[in-house]
Amino acid sequence: MKCNPSDTPSPEQVDIPALRERYRKEREKRMRREGEGQYFRPAGQVVEDFSADPHTPIKPRDPVNEDIDCIVIGAGWGGIMAGYYLTKAGVTNFRHVDTAGDFGGVWYWNRYPGIQCDNESYCYLPLLEETGFMPSKKFADGWEIYEYAKSIPKKFGFADQALFHTHVKGLRWDDNIKRWRVSTNRGDDIRARHIIMACGVLNMPKLPGIEGIDTFKGKLFHTARWDYDYTGGSYREPKLDKLADKRVALVGTGATAIQAVPNLAKYAKHLYVIQRTPSCVDARPNPPTDKEWAKTLQPGWQKERQDNFHRGAMEAFKPGEPDLICDFWTEINRNMAAKMQAQGWPQLSLEKFMEMRDTEDYLVMERMRNRVDTFVKDPATAEALKPYYRFMCKRPLSSEVYYPAFNQPNVELLDVSETKGLERITDKGFIVDGKEYPVDCIIFASGFEVTSALERRWGIDVVEGREGESIYDHWREGPKTLHGTTTHGFPNQYFIGYIQGGLNASVTEQFGRQGEHIAYIISEALKRGVQAVETSQEAQDAYVRRFEELLPDMSAFQAECPPSYFNNEGDAKAPWALFRQWGPGWSDFQNMLQAWRDKGDLEGMDLRK
Repeated sequence: MKCNPSDTPSPEQVDIPALRERYRKEREKRMRREGEGQYFRPAGQVVEDFSADPHTPIKPRDPVNEDIDCIVIGAGWGGIMAGYYLTKAGVTNFRHVDTAGDFGGVWYWNRYPGIQCDNESYCYLPLLEETGFMPSKKFADGWEIYEYAKSIPKKFGFADQALFHTHVKGLRWDDNIKRWRVSTNRGDDIRARHIIMACGVLNMPKLPGIEGIDTFKGKLFHTARWDYDYTGGSYREPKLDKLADKRVALVGTGATAIQAVPNLAKYAKHLYVIQRTPSCVDARPNPPTDKEWAKTLQPGWQKERQDNFHRGAMEAFKPGEPDLICDFWTEINRNMAAKMQAQGWPQLSLEKFMEMRDTEDYLVMERMRNRVDTFVKDPATAEALKPYYRFMCKRPLSSEVYYPAFNQPNVELLDVSETKGLERITDKGFIVDGKEYPVDCIIFASGFEVTSALERRWGIDVVEGREGESIYDHWREGPKTLHGTTTHGFPNQYFIGYIQGGLNASVTEQFGRQGEHIAYIISEALKRGVQAVETSQEAQDAYVRRFEELLPDMSAFQAECPPSYFNNEGDAKAPWALFRQWGPGWSDFQNMLQAWRDKGDLEGMDLRK
């Protein structure tokens, strides 16, 4: 595939020192000393408890009392991929447990109008060759992704084993029986040999703790619990006709908002968009899948494409490698490759390479800012919508209809960067710059618990290991693992997520490879009659030491990023920061794990029969 030439400005057209200072100032004015404390999880006092399910009726069932080989906590992509690889490894005596009413995770809960994949479906949706499925277009709609996610457990035979609408309350290791005791809100007493924590990263919504939020007398909900009974329309047909006489406020301008705003703007009597930090929003051509192209694909095409996407989005293209994706995710490295090729691919030190890449980052972001002016007619609104920070400080986005929505007379952008958020919510509306704005409905597009403390994200009351230690205390300052998968003191417990390992540009590919590694360990333990597998203290210490030695220094980059879930609201040393990764890169990390598995002795693990 040949990409269109980039229209980024030249270095001579951009004052990088001035931009660096502007980035710093924009960051500082948005910083709040409360950090993650500015958000809270509702439990009925403002909106319904987020464990409540508006999509699927909860059916009564008898408590489960059983011994089982494995429990997978979570039925989103991490849990689905774990189930697939367990099945492939011959482990079939397992269950998924999830608070949702079905498989799907973030795609089960999030059904807001306009929801689509925001990186290309051919890479994001896993196991396309294994299932024979092909997405209908480059950026698939949410309902299509949800249906596909549900199809995988059915196809590979583990759909009927799940316990849905079930909230795990406690996990306690019982050394007498060498099993985890799993307790739930449904009265279950399950004794699991192995536990896989696939709790997800976009599973626990959060609300900003705005003064007066509990006094509002109108309608209030989070985008992850969209109320179509109130707005009109449905998941697949989001005709929000019940908003025709409603004044609506949408709080947040991240990935959800840029997809929801155009639909709200189309139907609401008046829409206020409350923005603390703008997103960078690029073009989003979304053609239907070319059937003739699909016929030409050879076995192994998806892995080739995923690897190409990963290098384009996170590392660097190889000399002569084409960009198969050709969108905003790969633009920086695509431009880098073109310039390196023009120079004959010189051998650069890491320092010089990163200096060159940093320059390209500033140029691409300047192009993103210039793009706003081509769509938004009002100069003040256009300026407020421009992102002044580095690429990947916030999740990069794309839309053909987000910026034009602000030209509609019923849409009003309220920038609250100076006050670091809404000043107050009243019984009738909200206050910005001392002025009250009456509204009928407030919708929070305020994100999820992504990099906050573990107990906030998992929502499990008790997780106690071999000596009765809480995992929350064990990892209070961040994870300590072997391979990002297991930790000392917590036998037969495994973790899927952004935990001290390799990072891939596609979260489903990353979670899948973690699931594959975990399934290998569990299957080997069961084959060998091993009752408890636990990382030794020595192996864990050695891995953590090596991981820290290889960790790229991201401090300069982070210093130019505004507060967001990427850095736990501006925390300079966030224990669960997303971009802590294996320094030599994804391929090196996978090769290391494969060599470890090929050796066959579960090196670094204490095995008890």
